[in-house]
Amino acid sequence: MRLSRAAVLAQAKAAALDGVRRLNCWGSHLTDISICRDLPNIEVITFSVNGISDLEPLHQCQNLSELYLRRNNIRSLDELFYLKTLPRLRVLWLAENPCCGPDPHRYRMTVLRNLPCLQKLDNQAVTEEELSQALVDGVEITAPPARSPVENGWCSTASSAAGATTEPQSLLSCSLEDTNKTQDELDMKLVPRGKYSSFSTQETDCSCKKRNNVLNAILLLMEELDAEGLEIIQQTAVRSLQALQKKELQEE
Repeated sequence: MRLSRAAVLAQAKAAALDGVRRLNCWGSHLTDISICRDLPNIEVITFSVNGISDLEPLHQCQNLSELYLRRNNIRSLDELFYLKTLPRLRVLWLAENPCCGPDPHRYRMTVLRNLPCLQKLDNQAVTEEELSQALVDGVEITAPPARSPVENGWCSTASSAAGATTEPQSLLSCSLEDTNKTQDELDMKLVPRGKYSSFSTQETDCSCKKRNNVLNAILLLMEELDAEGLEIIQQTAVRSLQALQKKELQEE
């Protein structure tokens, strides 16, 4: 499920206020993760299928244990510099980013040399042999990446279409392949291939706009609620999601 900017901000704010341990912003057109500076207690973050390139805000998340960053716009492994200060990080999914490069072995060895406490990298368990080999084949990162003068922020569909060069579909559409690949990250069931095949692009765009308008209206009303009211909303949303997933399972 893709979230609007307002929805992501509201979710992050709720996490900061209520001590929520998980944050799921999969496929949300997200490029700016400065919200993480306000989430020191977060434990699991899902940022896969976005346009993120800067990991600096994550160094504030000292309780982070699982981080999912598959298919973003992370161009340099020097971004790992900001993850080296996270003492509890055990699971990292970084595959399908430009920083992975053409040499999978060198990429994996470099990640493990700099993050030797990882137990799983890209959904593959880390072995003691790999950690030893990483000291030889990996490159140690000792400084943060050099920043180019590129504006960071929230990308719209239009700006994504103009600026996407490597993986345009990762930002502009929620393809069946993208959705199914997240099952390992979010424990979601596979989407039937024929279920959405008849939807046209125009129909999908209209549906997304309508959903975003509804979300924005709900979020505006939520600003008037106190902590107790927000908790009721959260519990209701969880029950509704569970009911929807149960219904989809029965339909299959």
